[in-house]
Amino acid sequence: MAKIEIKRHSLEFGKKEKVLNYACQTYQLSRPNKVGAVMALIRECQPNTIEEWEQWYFENATTAGKNNFKITRESLEELGERLYEKITEVVIPEWQEAFSKLTKQDCYDYIYNLTINRTYDGFLREKSVINDGLAKEFPDIRFEESPEELDHAGDIDYLGIVTDDKAFGIQIKPITSKSNFGNYKPSERMQAGFNNFKREFQGNVFIVYSLDKEIANKQVIEQIRNEIERLKEL
Repeated sequence: MAKIEIKRHSLEFGKKEKVLNYACQTYQLSRPNKVGAVMALIRECQPNTIEEWEQWYFENATTAGKNNFKITRESLEELGERLYEKITEVVIPEWQEAFSKLTKQDCYDYIYNLTINRTYDGFLREKSVINDGLAKEFPDIRFEESPEELDHAGDIDYLGIVTDDKAFGIQIKPITSKSNFGNYKPSERMQAGFNNFKREFQGNVFIVYSLDKEIANKQVIEQIRNEIERLKEL
């Protein structure tokens, strides 16, 4: 059977792609509250051509969030302008300073720290959130590390097993005292993984923020409690 070739419509930016992607992600210029939930929108549209998708997008797309507004070509151009300003006024000067001070020892230390220190810190953080936090709040729930064979294991750290065939998921994210976790939204890829998990285990996935090995978003405990009751009633 002949392989079907899919025509690519994405532009190629060459070596500039890394800096464009870095700045866009850092300053959250492609989030749903800026450009809409694009994957959900295109699935709703089900276009046969890129022209059909483009027209439908500008006719129907709005930003996500409380102060949502209709997306236009001008609003996308404004995001591009903001991206350019961030790169030229912030990113490039910061990188130039970093490049000028970078040493070989920094590279040695970074790889070692990433592999040993951060991994161990993450391990302790996860264990503390589960063993000292959630396991004590919900003693009847069995918490297990997400098995590697799960397609969504990279996005879900632990399973909270309610019954033999029902479970909810836990993702543990570290924050600093200066972070605002209230603004965090899972990426569309991550949300798709959460949806796949729910189809398989019937439970939702909860993001637990860890600050100094303690649960920072305390309200998630009550949300998990309600989810356990829902799963038990299924």
